[in-house]
Amino acid sequence: MADKSEKTKARLPRGFADRGAEDIRAVEKMMAIIRSVYELYGFEPVDQPMIEYTDALGKFLPDQDRPNEGVFSFQDDDDQWLSLRYDLTAPTARFVAENYDRLPKPYRSYRSGWVFRNEKPGPGRFRQFMQFDADTIGTPNGVAGVAADAEMAMMMADVMEALGIKRGDYIIRVNNRKVLDGILEAIGLGGDKNAGRRLTVLRAIDKLDKIGPEGIAQLLGAGRKDESGDFTKGAGLERKAIETVLYFMNYEPGAVAGEWRKLEAATDISPNAAQIRWLKTLDYFADTGREGVEELAAIAAMVDAAGYDGRVLIDTSVVRGLEYYTGPVFEAELLAEIPNEDGQIVRFGSVGGGGRYDGLVSRFRGEPVPATGFSIGVSRLMTALKNLGKLDISDVIAPVVVLVMDKDIESLGRYQKMVAELRAAGIRSEMYLGGAGMKAQLKYADRRGSPVAIIQGGDERARGEVQIKDLIEGARLSAEITDNAEWRAARPAQVTVAESELVAEVMKILAAQAADRAKGGA
Repeated sequence: MADKSEKTKARLPRGFADRGAEDIRAVEKMMAIIRSVYELYGFEPVDQPMIEYTDALGKFLPDQDRPNEGVFSFQDDDDQWLSLRYDLTAPTARFVAENYDRLPKPYRSYRSGWVFRNEKPGPGRFRQFMQFDADTIGTPNGVAGVAADAEMAMMMADVMEALGIKRGDYIIRVNNRKVLDGILEAIGLGGDKNAGRRLTVLRAIDKLDKIGPEGIAQLLGAGRKDESGDFTKGAGLERKAIETVLYFMNYEPGAVAGEWRKLEAATDISPNAAQIRWLKTLDYFADTGREGVEELAAIAAMVDAAGYDGRVLIDTSVVRGLEYYTGPVFEAELLAEIPNEDGQIVRFGSVGGGGRYDGLVSRFRGEPVPATGFSIGVSRLMTALKNLGKLDISDVIAPVVVLVMDKDIESLGRYQKMVAELRAAGIRSEMYLGGAGMKAQLKYADRRGSPVAIIQGGDERARGEVQIKDLIEGARLSAEITDNAEWRAARPAQVTVAESELVAEVMKILAAQAADRAKGGA
């Protein structure tokens, strides 16, 4: 007898998640819609492996203090360091550099897949998650390059609407790393020696929607204590520098100490045009910052001209965490308040983002190769869509179950023949392969959510008949009908037909169930 003390404990590693059929089908449905939009824009599918040489991935993660630079790494038998990819962009850059001469330029492609982060897991923070990216690589800098950036933002807006998210419930926010660099230089945080403080400032700006301008001011100064009492050390900026950063984010000191007032935007022009007009009034930008403002102005003009004003918005508070962004950056945000998995009403916030990364392919080729892209957080967006009721997978029908009443070879062959006929007609079906009796088999079919059970014992086989049990109607009758007359008038929950009529009768029952579902959803 085996020693129970030696059995292995079944346990899921922290930061990872098992996925069931419902989530998998919801993701597949959502990704099919996203894929259709990417294809509509002329992007082509491509895929890279989940493992790359570590030096090819580079060191661009936002959490540089994490063990192993935030990636899972190991050595192969040639002592080469390999890593699981932490996003889909760095492997794409390697692929393009390696195949540069044979690819059309610009190269427009999309891909989806799992990515991995070697970081401390927490609520909503996983070590493995799925992304769905689109990238344009090789568009020359200048007007064409900015047009590629604008297209990314507009495509993401089209993705949101294709998924059923109505206007007003989402926004695509656009900023520019050059503008952010300009503001950091203006407050004296230029150069390598200030890299740590710059990161603290950028992380503070990124929290505007969570803690408001007052909280940002605290994080830019000495630090902030949150509701739980935890204290986060700040960037240590002087008051004037704090005011400069918040003014850049459209806030100025209020009448009461510690309060900040939102600047009023011009109403005679579009919100994007108003934001650009205001940015051009700031006189502390160096050349890099002014170049970024001009790129934002071009994006604003293009998206407004294409009818995306109100959906794609210039927003100076947008900060993307990855360090490889070199120009415009984008973020897709859900504005609607949505119930989470615990039923609490929350604002989901960002469900995707991206930007210009002109340096990634250039690392391999030693020459400028402009690139821009967008990445969707698949699991986060899927959860939001499910909770909004935008990913209905009720059209996926569980399999019809053929019960096994007799277990001799001849009987099993007849049951398998029934299953084969049902499958040939396009009906999902299975023969019960367990060892239980009829009652347990029906319980199994119920647990599977099966619409129909097929029963043939010795008596039915002798007469060349089968019993067909409508499990959905049977459950409804049991739950809702108590009057005998009403029961007799209801659709029968079980019928007996000739074996030759099996497929036709099952199709008839499934059609009636589909009509009931449609009536209930109307």
